[in-house]
Amino acid sequence: MMSLRYCLIGCGRVSASHITAARNNNLEVAALCDVDPSAVAENLSGKDVGNIPFFADYQEMLRVIKPQLVAIATPSGMHAQMALDCLQAGAHVIIEKPMAMSVEDAAKIAERAEKTGLVVGVNLQNRFNPAVQELRRAVEAGRFGHIYNASLQLMWHRGDDYYSSAAWRGTIGQDGGAMMNQSIHGIDLLNWMMDSSPEEITAFRSTLVRNIESEDLGMALLRYPGGALASLQCTTLRYPGASEQFLEINGEKGFVRLGGTAAHVVNFWRFDDNLPGEEDDMRERYGKNPKSVYGHGHSLHYADVLQAIAEGRQPLVNATEGRHALGIILAAYQSADEGRPIRFN
Repeated sequence: MMSLRYCLIGCGRVSASHITAARNNNLEVAALCDVDPSAVAENLSGKDVGNIPFFADYQEMLRVIKPQLVAIATPSGMHAQMALDCLQAGAHVIIEKPMAMSVEDAAKIAERAEKTGLVVGVNLQNRFNPAVQELRRAVEAGRFGHIYNASLQLMWHRGDDYYSSAAWRGTIGQDGGAMMNQSIHGIDLLNWMMDSSPEEITAFRSTLVRNIESEDLGMALLRYPGGALASLQCTTLRYPGASEQFLEINGEKGFVRLGGTAAHVVNFWRFDDNLPGEEDDMRERYGKNPKSVYGHGHSLHYADVLQAIAEGRQPLVNATEGRHALGIILAAYQSADEGRPIRFN
């Protein structure tokens, strides 16, 4: 695996997963950046980063370090401009989800990446969950036949302490709500398994309990080409200790349900062409949640981005894929706010 000069912008709660992924992929961690110097001690203790240069200004970091690859893990509303600046400085980019807060900004990132010949990877790392990869292989092999319907349910608990931990959480401009922040991973998986973008979406959202600008509960119905339907239910109001995420695909020749905390676990695996004992084997192989809700996808996503750089190709979760997931959520917001179905162009 190629070794690149790597920097991380944003040392918040997900930063440890990025540093681990970088080191697992033989990257030279050349600098860390955050507006809050205490974030390193708070979130990266035990990661042996004491001798790594620290910057409070990412523009200064780009000038001094001249990184070849930058990961952006700041509040969501900052992602787009930082990504554009990193690309302009000549660095490949890994962006935490969502890649931007508007499809227009997402398009600008894709356009600048194409213009500069640099790679953009969007950190929708759940595509690399082993159980999800197995499901995708079943879709690609045509084991479902015609897919009739699908469902994504994300039911997590995020209490007042979570939202009060940072001023940007739950805000419209910097974060979004349960759909944008928590469910974007599952929405990306749903769209990936359906193998196309939806034609139309009807959605509702509410802010029932949490003192935030965005929703703590959202639901939507998506219509795909050919008439297949998919449902979405997402909330951060699940009773404490009972967080779950389900992804279901139902077709003429098969049905799969992934569950657990973040679609890491096989609950059902049934096809017309199942081999003897196949479902039991899948449940055994993919029957436990990882220790962290983040799973192990960061390292695999980093590996794919690095391989894409080496091979001159697009990574699995590139700017176009990140924009698709973002577009669905923004269309759901528009539908909910305007009280009407939204058609995709």
